[in-house]
Amino acid sequence: MRMASPLKSGKAPVDLAGQGRPSRIRRDPPPVARKTVIPDRDQTDRRGAAVGIIVIALAVVALLIAAGSWAGWSPSQYTFPLGEPRSTDRSH
Repeated sequence: MRMASPLKSGKAPVDLAGQGRPSRIRRDPPPVARKTVIPDRDQTDRRGAAVGIIVIALAVVALLIAAGSWAGWSPSQYTFPLGEPRSTDRSH
């Protein structure tokens, strides 16, 4: 039985053991690792609680205004005289 021989190529074989020229690839140095800041757990919890309270309060106000407008009430029915001077006469 006869085995097939590899085909001849036109390239010269590579000498892996020889000391060739040095690599010309230039690489940037690795970036400096930044220190990760872990937020304080108590501060994060307080911030989350404050946001939750504000969101719930706004939702309650929106529901009250919606229910009032459904019942026929409107904030435009009321006027608040903020710029008028008060009377100083106390002789009632």
